[in-house]
Amino acid sequence: MRFARFVCGLFTIAWLAAAQPAPAQQQRVVRISGLKDSVEILKDRWGISHIYAKNESDLFFAQGYNVAVDRLFQLEIWRRQATGTMAEILGRKALRRDIGNRLFLYRGDFTQELNWYHPHGAQIIQSFVDGINARIAETRRNPALLTPEFKMLRIQPGDWTPAVVISRFNGLLGNVTQELNIALAIRAIGVQRVKDLDYFQPPDPDLNLDPAIDASLLSRDVLDLYSAFRTPVRFTAEDLVAQYRDNSKERGPALAQLNGSTGYPSAVELSQLRQDLGSNNWVVSGKLTASGYPILANDPHRQLEVPSLRYWVHLVAPGWNVIGGGEPALPGVSIGHNERGAWGLTIFGTDSEDLYVYDTNPDNPLQYRYAGGWESITVIRESIPVRGAQPAEVELKYTRHGPVVFEDRTHHKAYAIRAAWLQPGGAPYLASLRMDQAATWQQFRDACAYSRIPAENMVWADKDGNIGYQAVGIAPLRPNWSGLLPVPGDGRYEWDGFLPIKALPHVQNPEKGFFNTSNNYLIPPDWPYREALHYTWADPFRADTVEQFLRSGRMFTVADMMELQNSVFSIPARELVPLLREVKPANQATEHARQRLLEWDFNLDKNSVAAGIYEMWQWHILADARAAFVPAEAQQFIGIPPPSKIIHWMEAPDGRFGPDPIAGRDAFLLKSLNEAVANLTQRLGADMEKWKLGAYHHALIYHPMSGAMNPKERARFDVGDLPRGGDAYTVDATAGLSPGITPRVLPPGSRGSDPHNQSSGGSFKIIADTEDWDDSLGLNTPGQSGDVNDPHYRDLYQLWARGRYFPIFYSRPKIESVTEKSLILQPGSD
Repeated sequence: MRFARFVCGLFTIAWLAAAQPAPAQQQRVVRISGLKDSVEILKDRWGISHIYAKNESDLFFAQGYNVAVDRLFQLEIWRRQATGTMAEILGRKALRRDIGNRLFLYRGDFTQELNWYHPHGAQIIQSFVDGINARIAETRRNPALLTPEFKMLRIQPGDWTPAVVISRFNGLLGNVTQELNIALAIRAIGVQRVKDLDYFQPPDPDLNLDPAIDASLLSRDVLDLYSAFRTPVRFTAEDLVAQYRDNSKERGPALAQLNGSTGYPSAVELSQLRQDLGSNNWVVSGKLTASGYPILANDPHRQLEVPSLRYWVHLVAPGWNVIGGGEPALPGVSIGHNERGAWGLTIFGTDSEDLYVYDTNPDNPLQYRYAGGWESITVIRESIPVRGAQPAEVELKYTRHGPVVFEDRTHHKAYAIRAAWLQPGGAPYLASLRMDQAATWQQFRDACAYSRIPAENMVWADKDGNIGYQAVGIAPLRPNWSGLLPVPGDGRYEWDGFLPIKALPHVQNPEKGFFNTSNNYLIPPDWPYREALHYTWADPFRADTVEQFLRSGRMFTVADMMELQNSVFSIPARELVPLLREVKPANQATEHARQRLLEWDFNLDKNSVAAGIYEMWQWHILADARAAFVPAEAQQFIGIPPPSKIIHWMEAPDGRFGPDPIAGRDAFLLKSLNEAVANLTQRLGADMEKWKLGAYHHALIYHPMSGAMNPKERARFDVGDLPRGGDAYTVDATAGLSPGITPRVLPPGSRGSDPHNQSSGGSFKIIADTEDWDDSLGLNTPGQSGDVNDPHYRDLYQLWARGRYFPIFYSRPKIESVTEKSLILQPGSD
């Protein structure tokens, strides 16, 4: 009955939204140079823009113009990262970021690059850029159109070029940081202990460092430039105009530390990243649905932020009718549907980076040894503007393999990164332009063959009844090493090209009637391409939950897909809680907590006391496992062992727990439970009925300048916070900070500094119904707009936080019934 009421409520929201009389429309006409014909933009009550153009060029011009209206500050920070010009507004503390960004710019054939993503790629991307620039030109004529962030930072938006669109800084790129950490961990504790503490699939990869590499010379400094370019932008109070700053005395030391940070992620942060960058998708055949038509569902997981990483849009023109979400700075749609089919993605994982170590010539540091001789390093000199200082003159250096990220002149060593994403076609998600026009499964697979970055699990469902799965990504072929360690750059470790994308795992119309992915291990046992293997994957818990649900024998509906996307059933809890049956706490409160857990159904419901006890217990188990089992000398290189490993240790305890492994295991679990009870008592009081999960697990979503703003401005720009269920291992993924991660800089007492605040998860969701596209549903948080003064800045947060959806209308009559305002773009003088 509870689920029936839940579904009824969901459909009531959607039905009422559709059935209410259309709001009084606001219509505006804008004349703008650069268009060939008029374009109509209908914005619905959820902030989705439906763009109707008469030709392809105008369509993407309007998409660029429209997203710049809604997300211009987000686009400006994107542009500055892509061009390596953050120091121009943030000063010297951003200089290494700029050097890193410039070092990793795409420097190949530009025409080939742009047309990789679509046969008309160069024209589409140029039109998109022209549209963004048209909006920027309007703001120069009328600065009042700019959002408050520009005034707070004393900056103006700069013009876009196609090079910004095809930049790589925003991508989910590779594993070079993991490579270095594995090498450093092996140096500290040896190969076998590293294998014991990590979870490799397939098991037992080659982790023997080549003898030519002196491990004693390896350090995390090697990746300082790379990490600076990969770290999210952090603003400090000094960046803001004085009236907007937070000048709290308590923040001084923290901000000083932040300003000096290179951004190299800690081992624990890398553990967090492994769980945060998860996603779920699945497709269900018509033979398992009540309608007889396939259904697709997707909820990609990333860091929660204001504004949202993704942006819904509907693009209609001759040859185009696609709706869905994508990153605002890219033309097209990366997740969504057209008239014939729907598609979604999760991270698949390929190893697209390698760290090369070179011997350099003692007599000439611009030469490195290769194939028995000396080769020259290529040098590019650039000038980087720096706020408050003279421009910085820098040298960007490259070997045959890629950018040089570190030089050790004392020991005559150089280190470079070979990155497959610097090949043509490496701009993240941009090959979705080809997918946007696919009408059949075969056309979709053909489009997937161009999708190199990031590596993804693409799923497809169409009106003809087909469902399918195709892994995509650029996968270097390594004939003689695992790719998990740095290797000499002397010519003995070379890639043998790339695996054709269609040779990656794929399935069409599986016999079981569905296919699901959740970043889990998906390599078939007989897959022949071992030289293209990737060894680290997400724990299988979310994937197993989805698989069990879809094997239930039900005839599924859209409502069932909503239920599954909002599932907070915890497989780790189902594995761990029964181990408490024989544990005998001496503490009465701990005994009561144990009894609550043993009577629990393993659902991490926000209103559940048992869920609140379990989640805190799990949090302490992870922290205690790292403290107990990761040697102190390796803890700076090894984060929290994967939960699947920890659970295995608990279920089959070995000598790590002492001479009596079972008793030692029970003592470990009891210690963690005692700590959890003490933590909850301190946090929420002694009354156990107040220990509901939602009492401390919540979602406050930050603006990127939040840590620098004064309390008044922070209250305006941050969004939240409501209680949330689930955790990192439930289908409805709501990850907080892992034990050992220092929360971001915020004022003392702020709930947002709580490590149990949801920091990542499914901010964007879609359920696509191929029977009738108008019955499809979606989510986005906190809103479509990046303008704090716009009603669509935070209007979707409440729906998202409560697991509700809004309809994604596709047909013109349905769209018009919920249109809030319309904009007509006319060609002419602006």
